[in-house]
Amino acid sequence: MTHSILFLCVANSARSQMAEGIARQLFPGLRIQSAGSRPSQVNPYAIEVLAEQGIDATTHTSKSVQDIDPATVDLVITLCAEEVCPLFLGQAERLHWPIPDPASDDPALTVIDRKARFRAARDEIRRRLDQLKAERF
Repeated sequence: MTHSILFLCVANSARSQMAEGIARQLFPGLRIQSAGSRPSQVNPYAIEVLAEQGIDATTHTSKSVQDIDPATVDLVITLCAEEVCPLFLGQAERLHWPIPDPASDDPALTVIDRKARFRAARDEIRRRLDQLKAERF
């Protein structure tokens, strides 16, 4: 039985933060966490596109995977696509959802482009979480 889910990516700034927010909305009875191998700060676009769906992520912070107690995790979902995902030591079940990082340093991207990238990642994460809920919960 799954009582807790941990979402992992590298910076714990976009994908895993969005997954944490959406999962808290979809699975109110579960312990939901997110972390990264190189935590930075929560991306403002992640906060903005979650707010569009009624999710307040303004208090979210980036956390290190090293600070997560493996005993508190039943299911680990890694969200890395093009980069190396962090390792999580523990006996938890693992799923891998390769979702491209919506954050980009490309100066050619407009604000509209950046928001579109974050919305696309958010919507794919929600689709997968809806499917997980339908199959297992």
